[in-house]
Amino acid sequence: MAGKRNDASFRPGGVERRIVERGQVTLDVLIRGSGPPIVLLPSLGRGAADFAPIAASLAQAGFRALCPEPRGIGLSRGPVYEDLHDCAADIAAVIEAEAREPAFVVGHAFGNRVARLLASDRGDLVRAVALIAANVGKAPSPPDVRAAIRKSADPAAPEPERIAALRFAFFAPGNDPRPWLSGWYPEVLAAQRTAGDRTPREEDYAAGGKPVLYLQPDHDPLAHTEEADAFRRELGERVTVILVPRASHAAIAEQPQFISAALITYARGLWLR
Repeated sequence: MAGKRNDASFRPGGVERRIVERGQVTLDVLIRGSGPPIVLLPSLGRGAADFAPIAASLAQAGFRALCPEPRGIGLSRGPVYEDLHDCAADIAAVIEAEAREPAFVVGHAFGNRVARLLASDRGDLVRAVALIAANVGKAPSPPDVRAAIRKSADPAAPEPERIAALRFAFFAPGNDPRPWLSGWYPEVLAAQRTAGDRTPREEDYAAGGKPVLYLQPDHDPLAHTEEADAFRRELGERVTVILVPRASHAAIAEQPQFISAALITYARGLWLR
């Protein structure tokens, strides 16, 4: 169903809320700006709010930033994901409802797999993808990193332990992890983790043959620089790798201005082709 406003519609700071329905699924989409569509997909167990500064920059630069909330966050609701194809189908519905043309789809961390799978499943809706702090390796995440992510998201854990986990898994030395003590949805995290584990990484690896912007943090325990280089060698010139300085797995929180500028430059090139 096409996007529609809801009683909870709002426009603070130029933000509009739209509701997209797909069968049993209701999707809550926060939108800024007008122009060519850029879809922003958040990290594991986190919501669209993480992208707010970047979405504002994209809107100011003349783009329409679409930020869908995963099921279980905001007004988004639906059955538990079976696998990542469900996640990708949700984003396809958003693009069909709210974009008049194929979108530039940006995925942070977990969101990068959804972006790549969407490009494979529905290439007609995707102009290009951007991967931020992407674990593109075909092996699962290391157990110590998974444990740190769970600890980071656990509101019942002592704050010092959570901060230590955030520093290990998400934040480069010298960057303050405390803003990420909030913004977690543990039940969503668990559902997304299961969906990811049920989906072979080979299915999303190649991003459907689309152009790829790969924003690689310089200090990430999960998404390593050597994996970005290998990805570029394997997939060839359609992959552009940019190193994000002083950043780890929470790159969009650590370097929003750098990442915004990189996305804007790349997106302008896409629509000039």
